[in-house]
Amino acid sequence: MDLGIRGKRALVTAGSKGLGRGCALALAAAGVDLVINARGEAALQATALEARALGVSVAAVVADITTEAGRAKVLQVAGQVDILVTNAGGPPPGSWENWGREDYLAAIEANMLTPILLMKAVLPGMMARGWGRVVNITSQSVKAPIAALGLSNAARTGLTGFVAGAARQVAPQGVTINNLLPGIHDTDRALSLDGGVVKARGITMEEARAERMAGIPARRYGSAEEFGATCAFLCSQHAGFIVGQNILLDGGATVSTL
Repeated sequence: MDLGIRGKRALVTAGSKGLGRGCALALAAAGVDLVINARGEAALQATALEARALGVSVAAVVADITTEAGRAKVLQVAGQVDILVTNAGGPPPGSWENWGREDYLAAIEANMLTPILLMKAVLPGMMARGWGRVVNITSQSVKAPIAALGLSNAARTGLTGFVAGAARQVAPQGVTINNLLPGIHDTDRALSLDGGVVKARGITMEEARAERMAGIPARRYGSAEEFGATCAFLCSQHAGFIVGQNILLDGGATVSTL
């Protein structure tokens, strides 16, 4: 399917690994020029090289997108943005009694305020041009909270509430905002979470993965490639009537009728 976005310009944050990388490469395959950002230069440059091989231009910006200076650096390079994909690493797991004020503020800064401020920066231009796409990578935890990920539950649900209102406000100008809610995918985040289970329970990584997969109706972890393909479709010309939605990609793990 031709997504109809060849020649558009996309900003993908935290785009060097995992789900961000999957989204960046899927957009590149659709002919979208990229600005990608990450904190680690080696992985970022490797992803940029792979995307350029698909025939698009790629600017790679090393910066921490969760800081004011990092956002300013990335946005200066990005210039006119037609497509924004926001992504940032999730807070560490733990328990509510061990988190202090600074832990909550860090989670809110990274997973709520950063995407909001990026949207604030690029939405006016999209609206003026009469077309734009924003996809925020959040988490299945906004549909069904995960106790050990309370910091993520709180921050990402706040972002979801913001998008619910903002998406309806910008839709008349041809701009859509939607959220993708990943469950467990075969990425570094999964390794971290499964590693925590291994350490806490004294089991092997294979056992930890098998137990987690048993709780997923699809009986597997998702792939960054299929996640990226969904993201690219939401950014396409065919998705203009999808507004303010929260789309689960979790293999059926979240049990819900609606």
